[in-house]
Amino acid sequence: MKQWMGWVVALCLLAGGAMAGKADVRVLEAWTRAVPAVAPVAGGFLTVVNKGDADDRLLRVESDIAQRVELHQMRNDGGVMRMRALPEGVVVPAHGKLVLKPGGYHLMLIKPRRALVAGGHFEATLVFQRAGRVPVRFEVRAMGAGGN
Repeated sequence: MKQWMGWVVALCLLAGGAMAGKADVRVLEAWTRAVPAVAPVAGGFLTVVNKGDADDRLLRVESDIAQRVELHQMRNDGGVMRMRALPEGVVVPAHGKLVLKPGGYHLMLIKPRRALVAGGHFEATLVFQRAGRVPVRFEVRAMGAGGN
């Protein structure tokens, strides 16, 4: 009986920890620009706020909207803009935020499966190291849109 109660307590702590992690992370203003069906790529942008006491890591993004979705970073390297994939993900600092925006960290939607039409939307799931799977809806904005 004592061992059984120990397992129940352990499971409750694990479940509570998982829920706390998910509650600590909020995703704001997820959006992309409109692109035609033949576009080879599209960019995705959003802000992740981490209200928790520990860093988290955005590991990947899953969506049926594209053949694959990758995390990327644009940076100025001696006057030359360079883009690189981030297969290990991106840290979301404790009590901080991660901003994915044009010209910085962003998502690359590789080979979109359909046109992204202004006013539309699509679903995705952000996968975090601590917070787990967080569903998000991306708004499709006009082609020249800025944001974040």
